[in-house]
Amino acid sequence: MALPAIDPATTALLICDLQNDFMHPEGAYARGGAVSAAVAAVPARVKPAADALRRAGGWIVSTHFTLVPGKGGEPMISPHLRKLRPFLRKGDFAPGSWGHDVLADLEPIDAKVEKVAYSAFYMSRLEFVLRKAGIEMLAICGIVTNGGVASTLRDAHVRDFRVILLTDGCAAFDPRIHDATVAELSSIVYTGTCAEFTAALR
Repeated sequence: MALPAIDPATTALLICDLQNDFMHPEGAYARGGAVSAAVAAVPARVKPAADALRRAGGWIVSTHFTLVPGKGGEPMISPHLRKLRPFLRKGDFAPGSWGHDVLADLEPIDAKVEKVAYSAFYMSRLEFVLRKAGIEMLAICGIVTNGGVASTLRDAHVRDFRVILLTDGCAAFDPRIHDATVAELSSIVYTGTCAEFTAALR
């Protein structure tokens, strides 16, 4: 679906998980060798869209994947994630840590929301924040397309937010999976590039 008219006053750019531990060369994923050129290219495309919406008076909201510290500070890691990313350790994605925070180039952020699952709406305050801010439309970007982005997008859709998927503002570790996910999601939400979204704000 082509992009609709965008009212910045009721629109938020929802940046999914563009955090230091995922993205930065000194973060947890880089330490574990879980890197991708496609993923690394996302923030530079997202930044102009964030800057444009910020100037227009819209909201910038970031979600932050969180490994909740348990006894002795050891992170509570789900079995599937522990198997997928065995390098994760104490301190990674810990609330309030440098690794947990959004990439500095994307600041300032109007609201930061911790998440513990693929969907940023699951057991979080995201919907509360968006409703209080008067948000009706979400432009969603971040990583990974087939994980946190897709899950959050679907949850936003069933909550009756109008949703735009920024097709080049997200990525997966496998570009084929990214393309397939975008094609699937395009049947339920608006889609457009970061540049097209920025142009629509003007």
